[in-house]
Amino acid sequence: MNRFRRTFLLAGLLLAAAAIAGVAQPRLGRSATTPASADRTITVTGNGSVTATPDRASFSFSVDTRGATASAALSANADAAQSVVDALKGAGVAAADLQTTSVSLDPQTSQDGTKIVGYAASSSVSVTVPIGRAGAIVDAAVKAGADGVSGPSLDVSDQNALYAAALKDAVANAKTKATALADAAGLQLGDVQTVVEGSSPTPVVWGAAAKAPDASGSVPIEPGTQEIDATVTVTYSAS
Repeated sequence: MNRFRRTFLLAGLLLAAAAIAGVAQPRLGRSATTPASADRTITVTGNGSVTATPDRASFSFSVDTRGATASAALSANADAAQSVVDALKGAGVAAADLQTTSVSLDPQTSQDGTKIVGYAASSSVSVTVPIGRAGAIVDAAVKAGADGVSGPSLDVSDQNALYAAALKDAVANAKTKATALADAAGLQLGDVQTVVEGSSPTPVVWGAAAKAPDASGSVPIEPGTQEIDATVTVTYSAS
């Protein structure tokens, strides 16, 4: 009788221990499975662009001088560069839109390279002006002594607003793609989960041209058009 009682008591203790272990380790009990549909998403890339007409032009003007000594070449170059700067300011270029971009001085050697026979100095300035005045600015710089002209680099003054418009187009394009994918897969398109901006604005100029100056008038500058592009990656929920 005592042996039966001990056996019964031991069995009860084992059952209680098993129950406690099941509470302490929920993974041993029932498990809940999240429906696969809760994790469904559709991710697409949207592209947008805005076309604008450039309204600003940037140029670089340079002057080159020679001298028997380094100081003579540099002094002559300083005078020539100042003449160009004065002419640009006189043509209406604001000080904030005029910048010296380089100054250089190099020795010139004889044909056999054994003797310095003089020095060459060079300097350049860059300007940014409204495109309607670009031709007159080039003429003024050349007449003042600029012997090198580089440009134009054309852009629009309100890049941020144009890029924002391109982003809106890109988001709209992404939704169109996502809707088409959802329909094809027999899904219902849900809310936006994430939006990631893609590339930075990349201006592309079409039809811009600058011709060499001549005695008949100002340099013609054709603005053409400029594409501001934007890309976004959008993830939608789907059910």
